[in-house]
Amino acid sequence: MKLVFIIDPIHQLDPCHDTSIALLEAAQILGHEIWVTQANLLSVAEGKAWAVVERVELVPVQLVEGRYLAANPWYKLRDRTALCLETMDAVFMRTDPPVTVPYLFATYILDYIDKNKTLVINSPSGIRTANEKMYALQFTKAIPETIVTADKQLIRQFVEAQGAAVLKPLGNKAGEGILFLEPGDRNINSIIELSTLQGKVPVMLQTFLPQAKEGDKRIILLNGEPIGAINRLSAQGEFRNNMAAGGTVAQTEIIPRELEICAQLAETLRQDGLIFVGIDVIGGFLTEVNVTSPTGVREIDRLNGTDIGHQVIRWVEQAKQL
Repeated sequence: MKLVFIIDPIHQLDPCHDTSIALLEAAQILGHEIWVTQANLLSVAEGKAWAVVERVELVPVQLVEGRYLAANPWYKLRDRTALCLETMDAVFMRTDPPVTVPYLFATYILDYIDKNKTLVINSPSGIRTANEKMYALQFTKAIPETIVTADKQLIRQFVEAQGAAVLKPLGNKAGEGILFLEPGDRNINSIIELSTLQGKVPVMLQTFLPQAKEGDKRIILLNGEPIGAINRLSAQGEFRNNMAAGGTVAQTEIIPRELEICAQLAETLRQDGLIFVGIDVIGGFLTEVNVTSPTGVREIDRLNGTDIGHQVIRWVEQAKQL
């Protein structure tokens, strides 16, 4: 197969951590032709989606005594060219969030790929549908008490009713801008004003889950089915469990309640073309659905001896045979 990955500039990626590189490596090892491009290199001509792409050759990372080690250099680019994306077997949209206006424009360009010729993971319309905070709200049996509003009074009422709450900006990533609120905080009005831009931008409020101290579980789903998980633990003095906020990871298992949550999501994810997804679960509650560039694969593989990248590429192989 010929595969194109739309990623951030490859020199900025950490091959020992980045899930996109894990997928690229798996495709290369399985004998497929791999190319990379960036969202700003996409275009539409004569009703077709095009991209300026480069062929990439990777030196796969090595797992040595529980740590990944990368060669220097670990990649080589060549054969820069412009091509119609319909000539590829699959296109992976793996640009990191936040979903900005240029990001949205990139998904509109990807709409001009003929779905009967080329598989796009994840579906551009699905990415637009699935704000990574808001998308979870439809699964009412899976989520904790949650509201979305820009109204200061409603936010204060929610915090007072819950005793403590977590405020999340709707468009950020990696735990950025997430705040812990409690009724006695003298700064609560200022926090709300800053977070909502003086009541102009809605935010998400979720009841604080004390089980967060035991970890925030990232579960990877492939076509609606869970294929691996890690538990993310917060750094000292930090309530957020995100790896980008200094959190660590630990081996874990997917328990029956989490399998129930995955089952609640599965059909909706498939209908929306969301093939490769990461969900976040705390204390048996779904808190987020990550569809843009879900991460965690390197950590899951390192801790469990799995190879999720191979599973994903094998799934693509089978999908292209249908």
